[in-house]
Amino acid sequence: MSAAPADTWIFAYGSLMWRPGFAFVEARPALLRGYHRAFCVYSLHYRGTPARPGLVLGLDRGGACRGIAFRVAAGRAAETLAYVDRREQITTVYERRLVPVRLAAATVRAYTYVADRGHPQYAGKLSEDEVAAIIGASAGVAGTNRAYLESTVAHLDAMGVRETTLHRLLARLRRPGAETPPRARGAGSPS
Repeated sequence: MSAAPADTWIFAYGSLMWRPGFAFVEARPALLRGYHRAFCVYSLHYRGTPARPGLVLGLDRGGACRGIAFRVAAGRAAETLAYVDRREQITTVYERRLVPVRLAAATVRAYTYVADRGHPQYAGKLSEDEVAAIIGASAGVAGTNRAYLESTVAHLDAMGVRETTLHRLLARLRRPGAETPPRARGAGSPS
């Protein structure tokens, strides 16, 4: 992995948006082109178990993704990247990459975590029915998979971002009769 640039930015598109877990100087809406947010990563810990995997978001090839870019103080860059690596790389399903993200009036290079398509936890493109069934029935040490989806949608709404697929999934899971998983025990990272 390359050394941190002078201004270290981290691009968040999932749980890092609502619970970064690190100190930052500023947070700004950002656009990443060339990747899209997708439920393409099986979660065996935070939002699922090995017996009943959940799904978490990953960046997959193609499209664009709106998220939040966090600027980290130069003196905290190394410790912040180490923290985010520990949190996101629990099973090495993500690759940390330095990518260009567009802020309101400038483009910066930011670190983000892209789904590794060669990893066994890469779920690929699942149908909406499959995604809904998994999210509706999964929980891990950080809580239910449904709560993860709810938090993501709430933060996208707060940013003024309408992501049709995620909004449709949440509406579907809120219908009467949608499966609810048993409560997960323990506490952990929000991913």
